[in-house]
Amino acid sequence: MMYDVSYHGPTDLSKHSFLVTGGAGFIGSNLVEYLLKYEAGKVRVLDNFSTGFSNNIEPFFKHKNFELIRGDIRDRQTCQKAVEGITYVLHQAALGSVPRSINDPFTSNEVNISGFLNMVIAAREANVKRIIYAASSSTYGDSTAMPKMEELIGRPLSPYAVTKLVNELYADVFAKLYGMELIGLRYFNVFGQRQAPNGAYAAVIPKFIKAFIQHQSPVINGDGRASRDFTYIDNVVQMNIRSVFTENPAAINQVFNVACGKRITIGQLVHHLKEYLIDLDQDVEKVQVRFGAVRAGDIPHSLASIKKAETLLDYEPRFSVKEGLKEAIQWYAKQANLYQDVQV
Repeated sequence: MMYDVSYHGPTDLSKHSFLVTGGAGFIGSNLVEYLLKYEAGKVRVLDNFSTGFSNNIEPFFKHKNFELIRGDIRDRQTCQKAVEGITYVLHQAALGSVPRSINDPFTSNEVNISGFLNMVIAAREANVKRIIYAASSSTYGDSTAMPKMEELIGRPLSPYAVTKLVNELYADVFAKLYGMELIGLRYFNVFGQRQAPNGAYAAVIPKFIKAFIQHQSPVINGDGRASRDFTYIDNVVQMNIRSVFTENPAAINQVFNVACGKRITIGQLVHHLKEYLIDLDQDVEKVQVRFGAVRAGDIPHSLASIKKAETLLDYEPRFSVKEGLKEAIQWYAKQANLYQDVQV
């Protein structure tokens, strides 16, 4: 089970209140789970359930320190209400997916930029101590430098990437003009429990796992040689919590890569998924992979340098890609009710 190690050190979470925007989503709900597990004084979720799911947070509804606001970050009054009495904001709410942003750039802009600005302004007015916000590896755009280092970015390749870059620019300006504390986390291909496998914009790992479990052929966009720095959710939770409580002045108002610092190709990923799923279902071995066209806006390779996070935040990934895949597969298999003997 995840979260068997605390990342907040000796800090007593009962003395602090947290707002997790997008808290019914994949990453947000895992952050909520961590905070409640370690008895945070208050954990408030703001979500409009456009991409999040009630069942991600239903286990927390009866927790005495849990609160839910059903609302949209595009509404400024909702944001003002959400930050009342809050010490720290973990801003995860956004419309993800490069293809989604290409199909509907207007809505991505409204949610990811206007919504972000609403939250930052509301947090400033409420004297929130610090904001940790979800940035993105898509910000590196057409940069060919490897590994990706925080200070060396290229030009965005999608509307989604533009929105995430603008978030970083706003954060920098608000820090300088108003003395706010903000830390951006550039997520690299996060995967793990509660990541939705359904829909047109589902991420590759849950989508492939679901296909294999159902004995359907997953489709690889391209020839399988594209590579990614896949990052298990526990590593992301760690970075968020370390960012919240860091007392290192050099880490404040910075942007950090959140990754493992290693990459695998999509072809290798499929090989590992089949290998681990075959242990649960021998018929998965017969499932063949299909290949499709490269998606517009996708970058061919991605690899993060995590040196900055290691140096300034004492970050150390607890899960490698292979370890994370094993954990994720067990969770999805259990959700599918196919393998009753799987222990998660």
